[in-house]
Amino acid sequence: MTTMRFPRVLAVTVALAVIAPTAVFAQTKIGFVNTERILRDSAPAAAASKRLESEFAKKQQDLQKLAGQLKKMQSDLEKNAVTMSDSQRRTKEREFNELNRELQRRDRDFRDEVNQRRNEEMAQLLDKANRVIRQIAERENYDAILQDGVYVNPRIDITDKVIKALEGKPPAK
Repeated sequence: MTTMRFPRVLAVTVALAVIAPTAVFAQTKIGFVNTERILRDSAPAAAASKRLESEFAKKQQDLQKLAGQLKKMQSDLEKNAVTMSDSQRRTKEREFNELNRELQRRDRDFRDEVNQRRNEEMAQLLDKANRVIRQIAERENYDAILQDGVYVNPRIDITDKVIKALEGKPPAK
């Protein structure tokens, strides 16, 4: 009789080992947030983009003006090259090349500055979004909220809730 008991105990133990994690996992509440959508579709992201546009509009206009001067200089050089003396042509070509280098340098500096500011704005938005995500997780008793994934079932996606909370809209349950 003792020999029969051991296989039965082993079978019950194995069954509990298989069923228990499944029961625990079934009670786990998991959510998902698509960070890219927040950075692309939320009102704070749009406001950050507008701030950046207005902040850099003057510098962008200056670059466009300089590019127009360079284009005009190139056109004049091509049109008048045959009538210029060699020294005049070399002088104009040197001026053109200097202006071209200046434009490239300013454009590179401009892009670097814009990227740095964009990264700062997006970092602030992500910090705010992470605070909102924590609030939602605590309020709605989530065990885990994942950001970004290869595949996520849409039923656990709470990105819309986060976007609405970032916009100051009341959460929908």
